[in-house]
Amino acid sequence: MTRPFLRSLVLVLCFFVSSMAMAQEQTIPDYKSWEAFAKSVQSELSENRSQVSDTKLEELRQNVVGWRDQFNKARDTNAGQIQTLREQIDALGPAPAEGETEEDAISRRRSELNDQLSKLQSPGISATEAATRADGLIRSIDTELRERSTDQLLRLSPSPLNPVNWGQVLVLASRISGMLYDDAASQLQGADRFAQFRTNAPLIVGLVLIGLVLLVRSQSWMDHLSRRLSARRSVRTRLVTEMVISVGQIVLPLVGMSLLLLALSSSGLLGEKWQRLVIVMAGAALVMLYSAWLARRVFPRNDEETGPFNLIGQRRAEGRFLLVVLGGLLALWEPVGTWVLEQAQLLMKGTTETAAAASTAATNMDAALAAMAFPLQVLAGVTLYRIGALLRRHVHNDSVKTDDRAFRDSIINLLGLATIVAAIIGPVLGAIGYVNAANAVIWPMAKTLFVIGLVVTLQRFFAELYVVMTHKEQDERDGLAPIFVGFLLTLASLPFLALVWGARVEDLSELWNSFRQGLDIGGVRISPTIFLTLVVVFSIGFAVMRGVQAGLRSTILPKTKIDKGGQNAILSGISYIGVTLAALVAVSSAGIDLSSLAIVAGALSLGIGFGLQTIVQNFVSGIILLVERPISEGDWIEVGTEMGVVKAISVRSTRIETFDRTEVIVPNADLISGRVTNWTRGNMTGRLIVPVGVAYGSDTRRVEAILLEIAEDQPTVMMDPEPQVVFSGFGADSLNFEIRVILSDVNFKLRVMTDINHQIAARFQKDGIEIPFAQRDIWLRNPEALSGRREDRPDRWRDADHLPDATAQIPKSAKELGTPRPGEGMESLSFTDPDGGDADGDGDGGR
Repeated sequence: MTRPFLRSLVLVLCFFVSSMAMAQEQTIPDYKSWEAFAKSVQSELSENRSQVSDTKLEELRQNVVGWRDQFNKARDTNAGQIQTLREQIDALGPAPAEGETEEDAISRRRSELNDQLSKLQSPGISATEAATRADGLIRSIDTELRERSTDQLLRLSPSPLNPVNWGQVLVLASRISGMLYDDAASQLQGADRFAQFRTNAPLIVGLVLIGLVLLVRSQSWMDHLSRRLSARRSVRTRLVTEMVISVGQIVLPLVGMSLLLLALSSSGLLGEKWQRLVIVMAGAALVMLYSAWLARRVFPRNDEETGPFNLIGQRRAEGRFLLVVLGGLLALWEPVGTWVLEQAQLLMKGTTETAAAASTAATNMDAALAAMAFPLQVLAGVTLYRIGALLRRHVHNDSVKTDDRAFRDSIINLLGLATIVAAIIGPVLGAIGYVNAANAVIWPMAKTLFVIGLVVTLQRFFAELYVVMTHKEQDERDGLAPIFVGFLLTLASLPFLALVWGARVEDLSELWNSFRQGLDIGGVRISPTIFLTLVVVFSIGFAVMRGVQAGLRSTILPKTKIDKGGQNAILSGISYIGVTLAALVAVSSAGIDLSSLAIVAGALSLGIGFGLQTIVQNFVSGIILLVERPISEGDWIEVGTEMGVVKAISVRSTRIETFDRTEVIVPNADLISGRVTNWTRGNMTGRLIVPVGVAYGSDTRRVEAILLEIAEDQPTVMMDPEPQVVFSGFGADSLNFEIRVILSDVNFKLRVMTDINHQIAARFQKDGIEIPFAQRDIWLRNPEALSGRREDRPDRWRDADHLPDATAQIPKSAKELGTPRPGEGMESLSFTDPDGGDADGDGDGGR
């Protein structure tokens, strides 16, 4: 039973190994075919450049890109074996320097490994060389296509202002109408032309009815549903509900148009050209629906709904009308205009005239297309001008000028100015005859407004949804999460904006390919994959380190006899070691070789060492504090003039909370190099000295006995060593004593000193011991100058009833205060009202 199973397993493994080997062989490119193809592409670009069409160049470019993809995959051929050989060579030690020798066995082994490494590296080197050549060919093709696009953009067409060219519009319209008539006539010929219609008649009728109902009634249905749900919802969820329901104003009409198209297709009455025209008209209708929906979102009808722009109701109504008009013009230009251009090109290909006649026909066709495009350009220019004016009006109306609002208003103001400039330049270029240049200015600007409007609408929707889901206040709509979502939406819109302004999909593909290949910095290639690997591995390592810290902090360290400071030192050490190991493992896992950056890193470290020596000194001091632990969290220390409790010891500094409840940040270097007093290190005992002064003539022995009795009565005063009372000396006004005691807990130092002083005051008063205070004798040199007679005083002061009211003379404001008298202060000082007005009301601004 076991032997057949093992035999089957061996067969399966052999099959998979052979399949992998065949796959590896199949990934090796055919370099001979590539060489022939590359030479043909170079020949086309150098010799037959003018004869190669744009379509042919795009086809050649696509083939070259396919070859380059094969070469990029082949770059990693034998990568695992190459890595193993390099590790084997490194295990042999460094190669001997010039003039030195090594053992023969090691030398032969090193030579064999180097030969194998060269053979294994050969396919990758060949693939890298071929990929580089393919990149060069792609750049050459892209350059040729850009030059042709520039020439086409700057081509001068017949001026649409010339009345001679207006008749060509009628000619082109009649020829396109003739093509449609011929297509319909050919489709309706034959006896069975209505057979398919009769067969699918029930289906067609049903599709038409449902489609028409959706087109006609979907708008009112969505409005009615929005009103009903909004009435039942709170203000917080109303905007989100209306936004979700409003999407139906696009989806349901789109479904209705799809059903009508399906009905027309099932009837069999439309020819190929008519089917194409119906699809184009459906696309134009979709653009109109989108513009109408976006107009209601950007310029809401309801005054209670806060739109993105600060505009009154009349201006919002104008904005809705302008966006709908701009959408209609864009629909006429993009789907319908593109279809007209396609039909014109078909008419040109169908001409069988001479070269001169063909050139004349091409000129007439160009004049007709220019004359058809110019009215649309003028109308679009007027519409864009008015929209730009509305954007600038919003900036003028926005009175709230916070930093974020000011930045947003500056962007809106710049967008409005760019819209106005495009609205002016586009029609002018079209009138001159630069029709392609005018189209490249006007219509991309219109599409840009629609893209930005969609981004703003989605950002507001996610902001409202965030407020609803988190149950936060409305002010959180401008919080970090909604702003971050808006930033991501802006980044996502950049490729679309690039395509709108003329970038090709191939250009974006090349940019993305370069981004995927990465950036070469000093011989080290950083690609998105490498960066993502680096971030993921480091994040995992950091999370593991945090988990270990949390486990030690909550379960292991509290059960040990290590004090709080030692526990914090262990946790900090684990943090530093964990971050370092996570960084090293992340760099190794990402495959980043930092050896090529050693010289650069050495130079940078030298410069950083001089510039950041203070930070490095504080960092080293922080490590010393964590290792030696002269101070710990919770210690009562005194550093210079600051005294307080240590709250946290970080890498760079230590945070101390003073007894005034203020935090002081002390650099760690000051704690290592300076003098630090730790009141609670090792034990909580500490000495308290209370100075006491008594009057001369007091019984000093009695005073000493009273003070000693008071000291011994304190519960926190230690008896070993016993308290002491010292007769310290004779002062200028008192006999000076000192109570010197050792407290069992120095944290109660102030409380004990207060209790001792209270008891001293009570005992001295009871025993009649006087506490002296400073006294001074004042001698007057001219007392006669200070004695004035009553009759020399003003008459209004002789009677007490006429004495001035002191409370009435207190000024109530800066105006009543007036200006300083000569010699009283700075006479030139001006008094200005805090609100910026005139303080004294005399019209001179307070001067």
